[in-house]
Amino acid sequence: YHNDDNIQIGREVKISCQVEATPPEELQFSWLKNGRALRSSERMVITQTDPDISPGNTNLDIIDLKFTDFGTYTCVAALRGGAIPEISIDVNISSTTVPPNLTVPRGKSPMAVREGETVELECLVSGKPKPIILWSRADKEAPMPDGSMQTESYDGVLRIVNVSREMSGSYRCQTSQYNGFNVKPREAVIELIVRYPPAVEPVWQEVRQGLGRQVSMNCRVLRAHPSRVLRYEWRLGSRLLHAGTFDSRDDTDYIVRSLAREGYGEYTCDVINEVGPGRCTFLLTGKAYPPEFYYDTYSPLWQNRPRVYGYKLQWTQMNPSAVDRIMAYRLGIRQTGQQRWWEQDIPVEGNIQKGELITHNLTELIRPEAYVVRLTPITRFGEGDSSTRVVTYSAPINPDLREFHCSFEEDPVCMFTQDKNDDFDWTRHSAATRDTKYTPNTGPSGDRSGSKQGFFMYIETSRPRKDGDTARLLSPTFNVAPKNPYSITSPPVYCFSFYYHMYGKHIGSLNAFVKQKGQSTSDAGPVWSLSGNQGDRWRQAKISIHPTASFQVIFEGIRGPGIEGDIAIDDVTLEEGECPDPPSNPIRGAAACSVSSIWPLSVTLFFTVIIGQR
Repeated sequence: YHNDDNIQIGREVKISCQVEATPPEELQFSWLKNGRALRSSERMVITQTDPDISPGNTNLDIIDLKFTDFGTYTCVAALRGGAIPEISIDVNISSTTVPPNLTVPRGKSPMAVREGETVELECLVSGKPKPIILWSRADKEAPMPDGSMQTESYDGVLRIVNVSREMSGSYRCQTSQYNGFNVKPREAVIELIVRYPPAVEPVWQEVRQGLGRQVSMNCRVLRAHPSRVLRYEWRLGSRLLHAGTFDSRDDTDYIVRSLAREGYGEYTCDVINEVGPGRCTFLLTGKAYPPEFYYDTYSPLWQNRPRVYGYKLQWTQMNPSAVDRIMAYRLGIRQTGQQRWWEQDIPVEGNIQKGELITHNLTELIRPEAYVVRLTPITRFGEGDSSTRVVTYSAPINPDLREFHCSFEEDPVCMFTQDKNDDFDWTRHSAATRDTKYTPNTGPSGDRSGSKQGFFMYIETSRPRKDGDTARLLSPTFNVAPKNPYSITSPPVYCFSFYYHMYGKHIGSLNAFVKQKGQSTSDAGPVWSLSGNQGDRWRQAKISIHPTASFQVIFEGIRGPGIEGDIAIDDVTLEEGECPDPPSNPIRGAAACSVSSIWPLSVTLFFTVIIGQR
């Protein structure tokens, strides 16, 4: 028995056939459609129960019913051997159709619901067989609540859980196409109205203000449904301050004429329609904004005793006039890895101006420990927002910061580094350890002082090096002081000197550069250059330089045409002042070499070594 009204195109139809027979294990089945034998397939699935478990049952499953499947299906049962006549039963799936019809029940459109509720949109569908209903947005090209552009429904109901305001609009229910028949789709439209409380701005805002000043707060309605807003209520905590109704405006203000200490706190403005309230929240506070550490302090670290160091801490104050005058800063300091903070107050005289640089010297810091520093502004309101930074000790290359000298005796080599964009590297060696097996007629036999144990830097030009390969050695960055820090009127000059050894018949070139901040090596150009065999001895070069910004010195060795072309340098020095006695030009007429010196214009002041304050 089957109710034809429940059969739908596109759905599954299952026909069951049960037979009683003795003996049951001799029972066998077959299926016919319109008198013709039916074989099991992907859409026509024939199954039979295990006779040992439940004999006498067979099923025909028709998957995805189509009009072409309508007809008479016959279940045939027989006993093996044919001693007993077979029996059969017919099941008719009618080909009689009734055109579909869609209607919206009375009172089901428009549907008005509150945001967050569950709603069911319903279209009544009739017809034989019943068609599948397709739901989509009718008012705009937008996805359905489940994210798809179209949703199927077999009973004509679209259920939406947790309705949001974006789901408001028109929804179309439409019958699907009938396979095999040209039946025009039917459709109906349902209007969904989602009611929600007012959306307002700002949802949350911090307001900072000093005592005795005026404060104004504004809460504005962006949208609501129903759009008619009934009233607003301003509160400080739970205390009602002011209430009223809207006229033609879409915002409301609350003004504190003269802020008192008890006026600090959380203010709320509830804007209410018949669905509920939307809320603006204002946190009114007298907290000062955080200080901002200044990381470009000139020579911030100093060392005047062996085991301790000092640090010049500098900062500016963010929006100093936004709140009451900052009376002091609370300085907290602790060693990294420790929990205990040491605190002291730094008093402040007068008003701090925006951008004003404030200085405090940290002393008695134990080397080489790093410290976490916390700085908190204090006003009449109390403590403001804090800022923290780390102060790290970095041993100065030269304690008095007036001169730099490097003889390459220690590793690391005075913080010189290899250029990562050249062809090969400079090598630190002494004559006692250097292998001269392959290149006996090139390179120095000792350092600049003549010691075979002393170290120097050199370029090894043996294979696999090729003619024209370059190696560059970069000094640490030296800092030029900001203009006129201590009322010095004449910019200083620095004497850059070094010793070089260029011995061998295949000597290439040695160039020295001064690369200032923001320049590339190619932009800088060499301040000194020499090429060709200069004999088996050390010679000194001196060049007065005039840097106008932080800078590095760079040594560039260029490999010549063969393996007897090792170039070495030693005893690199930078000193304040003009070079007192530049060496005479060492170039001989027979040597294939060149020398040049560059003297850039200067507006430079002090020169120091960067010590890692960043």
